[in-house]
Amino acid sequence: MAEEPSYIDYEAFLSPTFSPHSFANSLVLSTNNPSDTPLDLSTPLSRVLFDLQEIDTHVHNLTTKSAVPLLTHTQNASDASRRILDEVNAQVTSLTEAYKRLEREVGDRYEAAEEVRMVTERLWKTVKIGRAVARCLQLGRQLEVQVAEVSPGGSAREGSGRREDHRAMVRASNTFLALRELFSASGPGDEGEGLDRINVISTLRNDLINPAERSLISKSQQIVREFSMSSLGAPPSSSSNSTQQQQQTSSGTSTPTSTAVPSTYIQTEDTKARTTSALLALYLLSPTPGPGPSDSTFVPATLVTTLQSYIQTSLTSSLASLSRALATLPNLDRTLIEVSARCQNVVALASLLENTKPPPHPLLSSSAIPSSPGKTAPGAPPPNLLIPLLASLDTSSLPSHFWRSLASSLSGRVSDIMARGGVSARTLRSSKERVRDGLKDCVVRGSQLPVRAGGSGGKPGLKLSTATAGGGAAERNWEREVAVMTGAVIGAIGR
Repeated sequence: MAEEPSYIDYEAFLSPTFSPHSFANSLVLSTNNPSDTPLDLSTPLSRVLFDLQEIDTHVHNLTTKSAVPLLTHTQNASDASRRILDEVNAQVTSLTEAYKRLEREVGDRYEAAEEVRMVTERLWKTVKIGRAVARCLQLGRQLEVQVAEVSPGGSAREGSGRREDHRAMVRASNTFLALRELFSASGPGDEGEGLDRINVISTLRNDLINPAERSLISKSQQIVREFSMSSLGAPPSSSSNSTQQQQQTSSGTSTPTSTAVPSTYIQTEDTKARTTSALLALYLLSPTPGPGPSDSTFVPATLVTTLQSYIQTSLTSSLASLSRALATLPNLDRTLIEVSARCQNVVALASLLENTKPPPHPLLSSSAIPSSPGKTAPGAPPPNLLIPLLASLDTSSLPSHFWRSLASSLSGRVSDIMARGGVSARTLRSSKERVRDGLKDCVVRGSQLPVRAGGSGGKPGLKLSTATAGGGAAERNWEREVAVMTGAVIGAIGR
């Protein structure tokens, strides 16, 4: 249907730039003269009302003519919306029922399964801690038995005839390492996680493990301190002691003396075996580097400290006795024999250390393998127990270190004797050749391996093998050490 013509300018009203003020002003100007004093507003107002009436009539006509199509379209839209709503409601109802069924069949079962999982996980942690505690207690009981074997009580020894088993020190040391490894594995998921919060484990560590470790280290250090293989320095009363021991043996009693010098092959081998066990125990009980890669070679600090103390004690005793003997020359020969005996013990200890290989250490990295036969890989154990001691003393030979250290300290003592003057200084000055020969024999004799340890026993003219002396040639003489000792004493006398 064609639209009816209209005098109303719809384009002006529909323009985006239409302004009511401008339109009203144009109506007033078109119906009045600019010179009119009173303005006639009724005419433009009538025109505006007439236009509004015309637009209203036009809208009414359009609405009347299009009422049926509009109502039909509205009815169709309403029916379509109702059908869509019914379909959506059916789908929502089906989805709601499926969710409820899923919640019943899956959600409830999941909650029950989650509770079972939590209970199972907690039970597993409890069992894990229980197994770790049981292992700790088992190792603690094993350690208690091994420590009792190392140092049996007097009543047990008298009642059941139990003897000290030095091999138990190594077994106890391995037990300590197993406990140490278990306690150090305290990270998340490790075997020892949570053990530090268990009261029985704290009691076990405080009452058994720590005291037993200190006792075992002390026992091993005592055995090393009492190590003696030379018979040169046997006291004059040794014959009376032998007579007394024979009388006790004939009467059916025996008194063990741990500091006595071994006089038979069996006693010698027993001393070497006890000392070897003590050395291995000190090696195993030495602190180890923490977890992770290590750039330095493992150094058994406890073992090295004990051996250094043994050598230092020998040096101190030798220095004191030799200083007294130089002030009273009649005692010089016996004192030189005692000093030779101490050095022979050092030589025997060096031989024992060189022939003792480190035991497998569970806390050291097993992948640390030397890159070449002459080098030690970082974190790898040394080839023998002598290497760490030589490295700590910065020397290649223990006998050489003994004589050079003794000479460096002895020079001052001789200077003091000469400075004080008197009979001692005059006697010492007049007996320089005797002192020189005595010192030479002392160095040569003391640098030999004792007879009971498989050496020459200090016979003059014999040389010490490379294995014991730590030298670089097949055999080694001791001219430099003799020169150092005699120079320290004779030089101070000559000044």
